[in-house]
Amino acid sequence: MERTSVLITGANKGLGFETARRLGAMDWTVFLGSRDEGRGRAAVGKLAADGIEAILVPLDVTSDASVSAAVRLVREHTDRLDVLVNNAGAPGRVLPPAQATAEELHAVYDTNVYGPVRVTHAFLPLLEASANPRVVMVSSAGGSFSVVTDPEQPVSAMHELAYSSSKAALNMLTVRYAQALPHVKFNAVTPGEVANHAFTATDMNHHTGTLTVTQGSDPIVHLATLDADGPSGVFIDRLGPVGW
Repeated sequence: MERTSVLITGANKGLGFETARRLGAMDWTVFLGSRDEGRGRAAVGKLAADGIEAILVPLDVTSDASVSAAVRLVREHTDRLDVLVNNAGAPGRVLPPAQATAEELHAVYDTNVYGPVRVTHAFLPLLEASANPRVVMVSSAGGSFSVVTDPEQPVSAMHELAYSSSKAALNMLTVRYAQALPHVKFNAVTPGEVANHAFTATDMNHHTGTLTVTQGSDPIVHLATLDADGPSGVFIDRLGPVGW
């Protein structure tokens, strides 16, 4: 049997790296996307030390040229892509809404919204060559209207515009892709436990979360490994469905 292949954006650290490690341990072909080539090489070396082979893909999701080059590189190794994990993300500066500008939002949207669109559009032909193509969007509970409007949730008091609205947009992209392309599974995850008001410790939140990257990557791995009759157009955390 041919090995399952996966491309993970922003995979040189954190959730992306842990996802690469876990899927690589399943003997998948891992394409490790990294905007910083040096950090990407270091990540590939770290995986190799654990007996996991990964192929470095220099990939800046904000650059059309970089994404096109990534497609060419992946095509040198395979004629199909089974799974795409759109993990690369940017938090922005978490400015109060009164201080936020369109320029501030644009910088975050370029990574969190336009980035997944660039990468998905470019890799769709390779995905469609797979018998069971899956796309996992790494979103956030901060992009959920049901979570943000719940005063019991800590994120409801995180008053900013860029990050939460970009993840809400990513959630809508997930639903619309799933509706329009039923032969490809498009799903979204939040790397936390909404019911327990918990989130994963990563660089993005200065490691203030209570969950490990392994726990945070649980729903990513779950959706990446869906079989042919798995769902599409869902939003989950490691405990189950999350309200949009």
